[in-house]
Amino acid sequence: MSEHLRETTVASELVYEGVFLRVRKDVARLSDGSEHPREWVVHPGAAAMVGLGDDGRVLMVRQWRYPMRRAYLEIPAGKIAPGETSLQTAQRELLEETGHVAREWAPLTQIHPAIGFSNELIDLYLARGLEARAVGAGRALDAGERIDVEWRTVGELVDEVRAGRLPDVKTQIAVLHLQRIVDGDWAWPAFSPA
Repeated sequence: MSEHLRETTVASELVYEGVFLRVRKDVARLSDGSEHPREWVVHPGAAAMVGLGDDGRVLMVRQWRYPMRRAYLEIPAGKIAPGETSLQTAQRELLEETGHVAREWAPLTQIHPAIGFSNELIDLYLARGLEARAVGAGRALDAGERIDVEWRTVGELVDEVRAGRLPDVKTQIAVLHLQRIVDGDWAWPAFSPA
């Protein structure tokens, strides 16, 4: 059906390798035989979760995002470490960033946030039945990472999305999925990965 859109890699060069990102410069051959440059970021993948407390409030984090030069309200997330599954990453990040664990986990959806220039995949999870660990137990921010933890209602977060004040794409998608689940439009879990 879309075979005429396929591009075949004819050359590939690693042009940058950083702490966790790599940049490749490829040459792709299109179905008409023409060749064109393609630059893209290789990403290890990530996992994020929307944490729902027993009182119906959502556990959020606020952190500085250097490329945008401002702090953002987001769901907790992090890159997948070698040897981890995305669920293990989500569980680890929830504990490290917020000091909480969850009794129940379910996959929410998968997203590719920047398909035009990166292969990044983020698995989104729903975590409910949150429990705070003892003060300082489990919370372990990365070097140079500063995070504030905040609780918000689903309604407040939906209003923030609608007002354009919650621009992080993974957070928008998770909040809108959560709204459908809380409203009873979608059953738990809302998504079953293939």
